[in-house]
Amino acid sequence: MMSPDHLLASVSRETRLRLEVYVSLLKKWNRTINLVSTTSIKDVWNRHVVDSAQLLEIADVTVKSWADMGSGGGLPGLVVAILAADRLPNLKISLIEADQRKCAFLLTVKQALALEVTIVPERIETCLPMNCDVISARALAPLDRLLSYSAIHLKKDGKSLFLKGRSYRSEIDEAQKNWNFVLTTHPSATDANSVVLEISKISHV
Repeated sequence: MMSPDHLLASVSRETRLRLEVYVSLLKKWNRTINLVSTTSIKDVWNRHVVDSAQLLEIADVTVKSWADMGSGGGLPGLVVAILAADRLPNLKISLIEADQRKCAFLLTVKQALALEVTIVPERIETCLPMNCDVISARALAPLDRLLSYSAIHLKKDGKSLFLKGRSYRSEIDEAQKNWNFVLTTHPSATDANSVVLEISKISHV
């Protein structure tokens, strides 16, 4: 499993500083806005930063566009953007978030870190199709609904990356009633009971 120390040792000094500023802002804003749970904030580096960072390890290095659905506190979207600033500087990242207070947080981090991200303050199902190479989501909705969102915003040959907990098998079974898709399951870098679902070739049954 990846540790916070391993992650920080593998990135540039500038990226490390950006991650530290992000974590500081997340803790500050979380006192007044429910961005992450109060229990998980105590282990923010492992539970949130490293958990989000693993998606960039799974994504293809040739991706050009990425949309994070229901970004909330910037997880995984802002963490991906911070890491991609060094690794994939041409990657265009959009953060879709309907909650205006959470959008204010995303904008604050964007400005503080001079990140090249686009904040989309709309509902996922009503904003214009993003046509992205990668769609990501974390703690947003059951897989069946995530696939309906992906069908709107994903390129034909793109992939979706969803962080899921121990109930992922039942979510897959339920989603297969309505959707055809190609699935690869990756062990989580932070939790033995969690996974990253890599999904492509999504079509309605």
